[in-house]
Amino acid sequence: MLTAAEVRKLIPMPDAVAAVRTAFTDLAAGEFTQPARLSFGGGRALVMSAYHAGSGAAAVKTLSVELDRSPAILGTLVWSSPSGQLVADAIEVTTIRTGAVSGVATDLLAPPTASRLAVLGAGAQAADQVRAVAAVRPLSAVTLHSRNASRVLDLISVLRQEFPAIEFMVAESANDAVSAADVVCCATSASEPVFDAASLPDNVHVNAIGSYLPSMRELPEELLASARVVVVDEVSACMEEAGEIIHAVSTGSLARDSLVELGSALSAPASPGGRTVFKSVGVAAQDWALARLLAERT
Repeated sequence: MLTAAEVRKLIPMPDAVAAVRTAFTDLAAGEFTQPARLSFGGGRALVMSAYHAGSGAAAVKTLSVELDRSPAILGTLVWSSPSGQLVADAIEVTTIRTGAVSGVATDLLAPPTASRLAVLGAGAQAADQVRAVAAVRPLSAVTLHSRNASRVLDLISVLRQEFPAIEFMVAESANDAVSAADVVCCATSASEPVFDAASLPDNVHVNAIGSYLPSMRELPEELLASARVVVVDEVSACMEEAGEIIHAVSTGSLARDSLVELGSALSAPASPGGRTVFKSVGVAAQDWALARLLAERT
């Protein structure tokens, strides 16, 4: 079984972004059989699986999620292919692939010169959001905000060692953090929107990866209603699990048929500009993509 440290060593973020991008292209092409995520105990236990027709390989991930535990996520990833099987710790796989999909979406939707990132949340997912955006855009400044001030400082201490050329700052509020951003990454467990749409610049790309239950919401309804485009990892998954998408569709602020899946968007990229949104609840094809890298490199 590959440990978390071994997973991290084997998958640099740029490679993860490339692998996840390819997986979403294959997903759009119908290469994956990907059942809906199984959720038990109000999201405290999750099971995800994907089978790739072209390779005959499958990945199955089981997770235990306890938001008041550190780490909040524990789990195992199993990769099975005609040539053998691999088992890996799922914590690093989950955070890396969640960062990677934000990297894919940012590369698709943010201006090429985007250099200012705001990150809301300082939990286990936050560092890989920074790593992923830094892999696709020339970041010069990162502003972070979290209700847990000490956690933000710890995160900045880690990131400064990795990115000495980037200026890291702490914002007093979420609205302050996003006010001058080119890219925003939300990685929280919030049940209400974490910033006001009016605080955003006119041209900004927003990634939201924290919420994965109908009761959770990170994004304001006004942003979803006014965004030039709202891209999701998978429409059916978001309509089951993404609280902000479910809410906006139910109130009529957002039309379900206006949602664009990431795999489709990659085949016909639009020009950047205005306010754009990417919402992800996580799909098994992402886990499959990283499991394949691990299998190839061990």
